[in-house]
Formats: sequence, C-alpha cells, structure tokens
Amino acid sequence: MRVNREGEPSYAGLTTFGKAPLVLDPADLAGADVAIVGAPIDETVSYRPGARFGPRAIRSADPNGGVPQSFPNMHVGVDFVDVLSVVDFGDAVVTPADPEKSHAAIRETVSTVARAGCVPVVLGGDHSIAHPDVGAVAAAVSPQPVGLVHFDAHADDAAEVYGVVRSHGTPLRLLVEEGSLRGEHIVQVGLRGYWPDPEDFEWARSQGFRWHLIDEVHDRGIDAVTSDVVAALSGLERVFLSVDIDVCDPAFAPGTGTPEPGGMAGWQLLRSVRRLAAELPIAGMEVVEVAPPYDHADVTALLAHRVVLEALGGMALRKLGRGPLPERS
Repeated sequence: MRVNREGEPSYAGLTTFGKAPLVLDPADLAGADVAIVGAPIDETVSYRPGARFGPRAIRSADPNGGVPQSFPNMHVGVDFVDVLSVVDFGDAVVTPADPEKSHAAIRETVSTVARAGCVPVVLGGDHSIAHPDVGAVAAAVSPQPVGLVHFDAHADDAAEVYGVVRSHGTPLRLLVEEGSLRGEHIVQVGLRGYWPDPEDFEWARSQGFRWHLIDEVHDRGIDAVTSDVVAALSGLERVFLSVDIDVCDPAFAPGTGTPEPGGMAGWQLLRSVRRLAAELPIAGMEVVEVAPPYDHADVTALLAHRVVLEALGGMALRKLGRGPLPERS
C-alpha cells in the first residue's frame, strides 16, 4: 500500500524506507526484487545499548525523498526505483528482553522474504541479528553456498562474550559452526582495535577466513581492497553483505554501541558498497549497530541510509547488465 499523498515530502506522513510501499502480507511480496526488514533488537550488546531504535532512525533519515519516489544516483547513472521493485516489509515482531524469541522472529521474517524470491535488506539492531538473517538466506538458497562480505571494526567470531554465546560478538562463529557459512567464503574489511583475542583469530584462520585490517585500507586504498573482495567471492552465485556501521571512524558514525577510533571514512564505505553490489550477486544485506541515543544530528542514521541507497544503486546497475563500476583511486 502507498504510504504518502501526492506532493508529500519525506518528513511528512508514514515512514517506510524511501517511501516504499508498505507490505505486511507475505503474498504481496510476489514480484518484488527487494524487501526492507527491520530487526529492532539490542539485548545482546556488550557495551552501549540503543540499536533497537536503529531501524526507525534509518528509515527516517531521508531528507531528499519525496513524491514521486526518486533516487537518481549520479555515480552509477541509474535510479534504482526505475529498475528494482522495492517494498518495506515492516519489522520482525521481536520480544523485548528475550533474544532467543527475537532471533526466531527475525529468522522467520527474513526466511519469508528470501523464500519469496526477494533480496532481504535488514535494518538492525545489533550485530547478533546476523546469525538469524544470514542463516535464513543460507537456508533459502541451500545447497548453494553463500559468501559473506563483512564490514566491521570487530571480527564477531568469538565463541562467547562474557560467557554468553548469543551475543553481537559471536554471530560468525555460530554461522560457521552450524554450517550456514564456510569460512573460506567469508571476507572481512576494516578490522581494528583490541578485540577479539588472538585465539579467536587463529580459529578464524583455521576455517579459511580472509580479512583486510584497517591499516591495509588506509595504505592500499579502498578500491584495491574492494577488488580483492570481488576476486575472492566472484565464483559464488549468492553473497550476503553485512555492514556494521562501526567500521567507520566515530567521526563519521558516532551513534553506535561500540565505537572504535581509526576507522573508515563514510565515503570509503559508500564507494565500496556501491561497487560490491554492482559486481557481486547480492542475495541479502544488513546494516547494523546504528544506535540513535548516541547520534548527533542524525549523522550515523544518514550514513546507514546512504549505505542502503548505494547498495540498491549497485544492484540496479547489475540487473541492467551494464558491467562493473570503474576503479578510481
């Protein structure tokens, strides 16, 4: 159903992502290319809570949207609205203070989208949602393997955090151990700081994980690193794109629960996501750890919103078959 009246600006009326039609009946997913899904949970964080408010903030961070819905992307030369059918499937019905039930609800919601043939774009929420949402996509396309591009300051492959297994620091370990992902199909970008422990990296190395620390991004440039990611996963027919907003320096993403200085600039993330979506077969996506209580002037929510827009622009370019984006340093 439409959520806007003729001539209504983005800040008025009901809020869906980009004023996309609101779809709550799974039957109405038929024919859609992409479905936005909210996953408002932050019970599993190890530091600052607040990411449960992320989906609403990301949807609202749209100063340029309006009627008609239009997002012409000057970098790819297309407006994804003209190429992709995008709907908003609302939020998974989470249960406050019960992460197990919430994860089950997220998995079922994302499964519904994936089984309908849509690409789920999940707005978090803390990064624990990767376990149910990546797992749901992997199950929907099984036995085909799924690759994962993981932008993050943190590896999120620990066995437990403070003795807790269901944590925003453990989803990759859970996904590999349950067989949803294979380690050699995981590439991480932007890691830095002082966690996790060396033994967790040894486990990841033994599983075939590949990663690009933030110093490599700074030294070689985001284009070179993105080329390596594309090369590493180009043989797969399904790739999930996971973006933890704390991959960016707190100067560009202050509104997050576990900020880590020294990260990527916002433009680097947008540039890389745009190209990855244009050159890899994206089967699912998430943007997580946007915590509005710590944001200033919607800086982080705006960046997260633009991450999704750039991905949609890249996906539209890929659907049109116009080839990869050119590298520029």
